[in-house]
Amino acid sequence: MDIFSLFTLCGGLAFFLYGMTTMSKSLEKMAGGKLERLLKRMTSTPLKSLLLGAGITIAIQSSSAMTVMLVGLVNSGVMEIGQTIGVIMGSNIGTTLTAWILSLTGIESENVLVNMLKPESFSPLLALAGVLLIMGSKKQRRRDVGRILVGFSILMYGMELMKDSVSPLADMPEFSQVLTAFQNPLTGVLVGAVVTGIIQSSAASVGILQALALTGSITYGMAVPIIMGQNIGTCATTLISSIGVNRNAKRVSVIHIAFNVIGTAVGLALFFGGNLIFHFAFLDEATGAVGIAFCHTVFNVFTTALLLPFSRQLERLARRMISDESKAEQFAFLDPLLLRTPSVAISECVSMTNRMGALARENLLLSIRQLSDFSDTRENQILKNEDKLDIYEDRLGSYLVQVSQHGVSMDDIRTVSRLLHAIGDFERIGDHALNLQDSARELHERGLTFSGSAEAELRVLISALEDILEAALDCFTAADAAAAQSIEPLEETIDRLIEEIRSRHISRLQTGTCTIQLGFVLNDLLGNFERVSDHCSNIAVSVIEEKRGDVSRHAYLHQLITEENFSSTLQVDLGKYRLPEEPA
Repeated sequence: MDIFSLFTLCGGLAFFLYGMTTMSKSLEKMAGGKLERLLKRMTSTPLKSLLLGAGITIAIQSSSAMTVMLVGLVNSGVMEIGQTIGVIMGSNIGTTLTAWILSLTGIESENVLVNMLKPESFSPLLALAGVLLIMGSKKQRRRDVGRILVGFSILMYGMELMKDSVSPLADMPEFSQVLTAFQNPLTGVLVGAVVTGIIQSSAASVGILQALALTGSITYGMAVPIIMGQNIGTCATTLISSIGVNRNAKRVSVIHIAFNVIGTAVGLALFFGGNLIFHFAFLDEATGAVGIAFCHTVFNVFTTALLLPFSRQLERLARRMISDESKAEQFAFLDPLLLRTPSVAISECVSMTNRMGALARENLLLSIRQLSDFSDTRENQILKNEDKLDIYEDRLGSYLVQVSQHGVSMDDIRTVSRLLHAIGDFERIGDHALNLQDSARELHERGLTFSGSAEAELRVLISALEDILEAALDCFTAADAAAAQSIEPLEETIDRLIEEIRSRHISRLQTGTCTIQLGFVLNDLLGNFERVSDHCSNIAVSVIEEKRGDVSRHAYLHQLITEENFSSTLQVDLGKYRLPEEPA
């Protein structure tokens, strides 16, 4: 083995890591927000969490990405610590699939069908199919499938390069002397942990071990401690991801590390303690790629079976090691760690934007209530909510821009566009709520009251405004384009109501039943109500844009008002929100 073999080994490792990264990112993109929704819905019991963690890790082929995702979701307040324990354990089992796929490289047979099972035999065909999909397909989903195929092929090519580069080691006596150091189990654990920690991929370090095993120089006695150490080394990624996050997120990292360290300690004690008593003969036998995959799977399944019943104890251990802060933390927000899985980050942005919309609605309703029943306590709540809405707009806007730069699908790009439009409208609704609060304070401090006719008219208008706000938020939350089409007729109804109320107010001014001072306040109220209904219309249009592709507001409105359904809905709304008859 010469220096060029070392170069080939490094190149093989680079191809392996790049292929795995490409494949896992494309799988994550295809899965979209389904990963995050599954994580939140199916973690009610430890067994469900276990199966879910294994399933998602098999799907995205990265236990590190899975655990980093959990740290981000806990840091954002989306998941509780207890929900993550089973998922972490399941991800350790799911990641063993990669080792079994890599073990197929060791198949030896003269049979053509058997040889076709070897990844190096069929991966070139997968690479060709993947390139054709990437270059020839216009659909983003098919291009993602192509990247998955190409990523897998590059991964297997890297494995072949590593295998070929280390094959001369079998004939080198110096290599045999180096391997004697691995006879010490603790040395094997340390080497496995350090190598995995450096390359931050247990699958890649297992692949390297499998490549070395193909030389016939690795025994089971050497392989088992290294495999145990690799499980500890994979915690390095989680440890790095826990820097700068809140205490609950740090506890996820502690649970991950404790799970692997305890499993390794118990596994070493039982395995080599049993060897002292029963003298396992197979420990001195050479292992192959299949043997490595088998040991990897058995160890992870054993560790999970051992510690799954002690999930609560692991959580308590994490809470003891990371104590609670004395001061209350700020309300949870999106974590930069989720940017590693853009589809999950966008799904969380959707949830956060929905919360922002609910907060904007709450503030508007509080402000409307202030008009008839002023309260200083309610005013303080309105001001606090307004500060939160400003934080939502600032952080969500910045975060969505960052997400859009991380290679998202076209569907996700349209979702990001809808959210960016909506957060501006929600923030402006909050501003109008603050304006209504100011008008309410003016009425309260000056002891002003509207006439009975004006109050009756405002009640009808406020009822329509509350309904359009509710409908806009419902269609936005459900991303329901069909429901969004009912918003514009109601917005037109509100415009006509406001026009009629203004006309009636002028008549009351002329007859002296209303004062100029009240007129200024009423005009401010009507202006804010009109702008709120406009923003509800904008929210509905953003939902329709996401479902139908890019369509301008002007073009959409022109098309909508020419439809027969618009006129019939408008007539229904006009009949529902009819102003009371003016007194003679």
